[in-house]
Amino acid sequence: MPLPKLLVLHVAALGYDLLREQGITQIAGLPIQPLTTVSPAVTCTAQATLRTALMPNSHGMIANGRYFPELRQSLFWHQASSLIKGERIWENFRSRGGRVGMYFFQQSLGESVDEIISPAPIHTHGGGLIMATYSHPASLLNGTNPVPLWRYWGPLASPKVGRNIANLLCKRLQQVNAPELIFAYLPTLDYDLQRYGTHHSSTRKNVKEVVAQIEQIATATRNAGYELIICGDYAITDVAGTVAYPNRSLQKAGLFQTRTIKGMLYPDFHQSRAFALCDHQVAILYTCNEDARNDAIAALQALPEVDSITTAEDGTSTIVAKPGCWFAYPWWEHKHEAPDYATHVDIHNKPGFDPCELFFGKIPFTCSTDPSRIQGTHGRSDAPIAYITTLNINPQTLQELATHIKRYINP
Repeated sequence: MPLPKLLVLHVAALGYDLLREQGITQIAGLPIQPLTTVSPAVTCTAQATLRTALMPNSHGMIANGRYFPELRQSLFWHQASSLIKGERIWENFRSRGGRVGMYFFQQSLGESVDEIISPAPIHTHGGGLIMATYSHPASLLNGTNPVPLWRYWGPLASPKVGRNIANLLCKRLQQVNAPELIFAYLPTLDYDLQRYGTHHSSTRKNVKEVVAQIEQIATATRNAGYELIICGDYAITDVAGTVAYPNRSLQKAGLFQTRTIKGMLYPDFHQSRAFALCDHQVAILYTCNEDARNDAIAALQALPEVDSITTAEDGTSTIVAKPGCWFAYPWWEHKHEAPDYATHVDIHNKPGFDPCELFFGKIPFTCSTDPSRIQGTHGRSDAPIAYITTLNINPQTLQELATHIKRYINP
């Protein structure tokens, strides 16, 4: 029996309502359907569910970053596949001789697949950056960078970056030795929707751009004999409320501690009793003990932007913002107190996600620190994502979609 061939295209911010508002009901001749995503509705969490068919409390990626109590350090956007727990949906497929490719997925380095392509710049000792793309095997790229990484994130990030990914993917599909199962990621819609919201003049142009990229890929999959699944990870909604600063509240309550270095306030996780890892509309609350957790929850419940706080069995609490509101990571009150990384694109050192990196700052070669410029956000799971497929399936949630993929490749 021949192995099935399937491409799973994960498209950032592909919201069902967004497409409908633009009058789009089908792409590549396939109907667009709504799907409930995971909570929190962020990239790494959604992609971990898609490859394990598990919910976040089981696969462990409860945000785009994690705080590690044993290190007393937060880590955002780290790419080790070992961060994701659980059996992969393709393990039996590979044992039967099937090959798997993973292109531009988060936490893909070291993954149990046959091909990997992922942005992986080198941070030099002097603070510089060498633009580099990781590939396994190395012969996939031969040391080239198929995507200009300064267009992938930061003030210069562009919806057109998806064209490079679409071209790379289509070229790979045309080759006879392409993997039978492919997971690929398109970040096209992510940038301007966060910058300007869903009703900006750029929205129609960007939706048109992503539709063209998807249709190019759909044609290539059809020509290569692949079935196709396209789905979003979250839906971006407009910022209609205020931004909250959970760590400022924890600091005022004496729970979050800082150390002063050359007038700048850096977090002191060794002395802090509580810390909120902020990620769009969700913040993960880490505390040293139950008393600290109760005090921290009391302090955070006083924030008008907080919708709910739930606590898991391991003692980790998840804070969800009200619709239209979101959480920013800063703990300092005055600009001169900001740590050095605040004004730079520094996705690993910042102990929280910072969408302000999408704008330039007032000083050359810096990024903005003004949260009021952000007009789109995500993280809540109540806005449906879009999904499109050539398969005869009818999932209602992203987890169910992952289960359908597992069944299809393991008949």
